[in-house]
Amino acid sequence: MLNNAYIPYGGYYSSPFCKWMGSLANVNSIELGAATSKRWFAARDVDPTLIDYLYLGVSVGQKSIFYGAPWAAAMMGAPQAPGQNITQACATATTAVFNAALAVSAGNFETTYCLLADRPSNGPHTIWPNPNGPGGEVIAENWNMDNIAADPATGKDMLTTAENVAREHGFSREQADELTLRRYEQYAEALADDRAFQKRYMFPVEVAVSRKETKLVEADEGVTATSGEALARLRTVQPDGIHTFGAQTHPADANAGIIVTTRERAEAMSRDPRMVVQVVAYGHARTKPAHMPMAPAESFKRALNQAGLTLDQIKTVKNHSPFIANDLHLAKALGLDAHTFNNYGTSLVYGHPQAPTLARLLIEAIEETALKGGGYALVTGCAAGDSAAALIVKVG
Repeated sequence: MLNNAYIPYGGYYSSPFCKWMGSLANVNSIELGAATSKRWFAARDVDPTLIDYLYLGVSVGQKSIFYGAPWAAAMMGAPQAPGQNITQACATATTAVFNAALAVSAGNFETTYCLLADRPSNGPHTIWPNPNGPGGEVIAENWNMDNIAADPATGKDMLTTAENVAREHGFSREQADELTLRRYEQYAEALADDRAFQKRYMFPVEVAVSRKETKLVEADEGVTATSGEALARLRTVQPDGIHTFGAQTHPADANAGIIVTTRERAEAMSRDPRMVVQVVAYGHARTKPAHMPMAPAESFKRALNQAGLTLDQIKTVKNHSPFIANDLHLAKALGLDAHTFNNYGTSLVYGHPQAPTLARLLIEAIEETALKGGGYALVTGCAAGDSAAALIVKVG
């Protein structure tokens, strides 16, 4: 269990998630994340020179990532702050917050900042020289597409891992469609009253349209409305599978920021000093090969064990769901009602930009728990390599 590591209530933001090849497709994600953080600091009256250390979460490389965190810190107005890059695919955010919380708990830093920024759109293509190849043929990799297509440890693509879990646990197409529809209904609740829930944490990004013109992106882009009938008409991607394109996520571009600091400074920086957020515990797991959606349940259990808590003490649960099998399995493995978690949306609906994904889920969990009067929230999610990471926070 962690000690004296806190997130100020309101000391975080998520940008809108934009479906790939949309409004954020041509902007370096590190530059955009730093620029958005700088604007957010100004809007929240946060002095960036208070930041002692930056954790930069990026999974899809960008130009100048070699300089990574120190470069981002300088751009966002914290040139005094050193930092490091963290890469763990979908679980980058929970791991970044955990590392920040460890450092604050140990007394190494007073105030840290986690910047999560990714852009699967127009992802990099890496080429390595290969003089011994036939005719000097190079070795090449498309960072985004190639790694979605196959885990080098198993040779299996990510959809296959979800279908493996669905077959092993007997999940049906009907269950998949029914729960997928529920996830869209939950997201619609976040849009009610002129997006009242999302406006508790969402901060717009400013994107250049031309040399003289910029535009603000204030809401998610690329979320397609659906219905039970529309889902039923879709074909499954694999002939014997349960997942249609409706029952899985889409790549997106986004950024998010989270302050992790001491209790005293969190109280001073919070929108409501009574609602500081304690970082309580972290859990990690790796499941059997090519069964990625099973890992979040194990990381969930490990986080509970680290915190000395039981499931009935958790008020809010958020699960990264690149495939609906992720939610079906978490519910079955833990005895949860799948209709009661992932309120206000999940990555299945609003997209998956890698590093920012679990940051947004964590932020939404904090805000949902605050609306419930406080308590424990747990966020979990799978990551590349049949792994997962979970984080427990206490709100209030």
